[in-house]
Amino acid sequence: MRIAIIGAGIGGLSAAVGLQRAGAEVTVFERAPEVRAGGSGLSIFANGLAALETLGLSEAFDAVTDASVEGFTAGQRRADGRWIAQVPNDSVGALRIVDRADLHLILLEALTPGTIRTNAEVASARADGTLTFTTGFVDSDTAIVSAASVSAASTDSATASLPSAEVPFDLVIGADGLHSRVRSVVSGEPVAPRYSGYSAWRGITSVPVDLSGEAGESVGRGRRFGIAPLADGRVYWFAVANMPQDAVFADEKATVEQMFAGWHSPIAELIAATPAEEVRRTAISDLSRRLARFHRGRVVLLGDAAHAMTPNLGQGGGQALEDAATLTVLLTPLLAGHRAGSAVETALQSCDDLRRPRTQAIARKSRLMGQVFQLESPLLAGLRDAIFSAVPSRFIAAQAASVQKWSPPPV
Repeated sequence: MRIAIIGAGIGGLSAAVGLQRAGAEVTVFERAPEVRAGGSGLSIFANGLAALETLGLSEAFDAVTDASVEGFTAGQRRADGRWIAQVPNDSVGALRIVDRADLHLILLEALTPGTIRTNAEVASARADGTLTFTTGFVDSDTAIVSAASVSAASTDSATASLPSAEVPFDLVIGADGLHSRVRSVVSGEPVAPRYSGYSAWRGITSVPVDLSGEAGESVGRGRRFGIAPLADGRVYWFAVANMPQDAVFADEKATVEQMFAGWHSPIAELIAATPAEEVRRTAISDLSRRLARFHRGRVVLLGDAAHAMTPNLGQGGGQALEDAATLTVLLTPLLAGHRAGSAVETALQSCDDLRRPRTQAIARKSRLMGQVFQLESPLLAGLRDAIFSAVPSRFIAAQAASVQKWSPPPV
């Protein structure tokens, strides 16, 4: 089975690893000239860890993460550091914080050399699995990118821009993110991103910072600051603020420092310990409407292309990993039996039935949480804090468990 995966993000690369190991002929097409992970961290909860295990990646992942984060005091704090609500340790379950660059490298090293082709831009796709390339499609006699030579930060691409070409595949996986071009093939019409009303700066300190065993989020009025420790003592942090989508700041790091001046320790220390060029801001968006389906014919969507969500539940990466693992499990019997055609579409429909209700429910919940935590009104923000302070810990535990419980489908 010849499978094309559009996009070399976490979801696309994870699916590539799983399907390649199951016996498929997989090619990942990335329109950028190099594969980049981005300088930020990622929370992987129990569901994401189960997906990594299903894909055979647990051992490599465990080597770059640390379970000690599970023992940290976490929850929501006020800007002055007083706790609003603490999350019971037993409600979090398994949790790891990983540098995205480390996770990307794990995925790249798990792929057969030659799997990834950069500078490969897909102009259009058809439901029968045919892709039209504007650049970067090369035949087997042309040098292409080797996964072994790709670092998380750069790719020595040997692919050249070529005239457009139509190429058939048995299966096309659209893992091309929030601004997916493949999405319209499945949905029948464009589905635009929807700006949330807030943007987020992200960074990783260049040196270890002592957190005194405390992590989680601190919330104010229209602003939030999140703290998550990495295995080597460095800290991944994010800062969220309400603003127009097209806001421009002359100095991103200085802006974060000013916005969160006076907030509790070690927020100022974390920002100061992060190089200015590594502080990056992203407009937070999800999809403007839910998709009625995740697949059409031999084309299936995965990750943000299917269900882009705000990061308020820390589930964007975890849901992409679940997508990749589910697709791998459902397609493996077909690969073993050398079956394609209608059997592929049946498997894709099963994947749709499993993934769409869960991911869309999580996306709705995540958007709601963002609206609550970005309240600017002093009255409403105070009411929010009072309500969260009064919520029983067993309720918090139940809500966390409902999101983090996942296992691969039986076959």
